[in-house]
Formats: sequence, C-alpha cells, structure tokens
Amino acid sequence: MYGLVDRRDMATTENSIDGMTEHCETCGIDTLHEVNVQILTESSKTENAHYSREPYRVKECQRCGERTSQRMNNA
Repeated sequence: MYGLVDRRDMATTENSIDGMTEHCETCGIDTLHEVNVQILTESSKTENAHYSREPYRVKECQRCGERTSQRMNNA
C-alpha cells in the first residue's frame, strides 16, 4: 500500500543529529527544524472523530518557534 520514499526527492536535508534543515517562512532562511508525523483528528463531532484521523507532517523552527503542519494523504 505504501511505497518507499526516496530522500533525494524531499525538501529536507539531514544537517544535524537534532533535526532537519528546512526553509522557514518567518525567518526567511533555512533553519534547523524538529520534524515529526502526528495523527490528528479532523472532525469536531465526537461521533465521527474516531474515523476522522489523518497523518500530518509537523515541523517547528528551532530558531523562531514557528510551527506548521501539512496533511500527508489527500484521500
């Protein structure tokens, strides 16, 4: 169902043991980011919440603290 990801196609580069280097819109430069995947509930209705969970790629700039998330599957 899921394939392997070729890291050469990703926007991030491993530059540190503590994170990934990515462009920060707030800082205007490439900075160290903490990057992880979180399962977030999209529905505010409690009866649908169990069926409304989706994976999001979440990154936080270690310089300014700006945090952004992007939905990983658009099914």
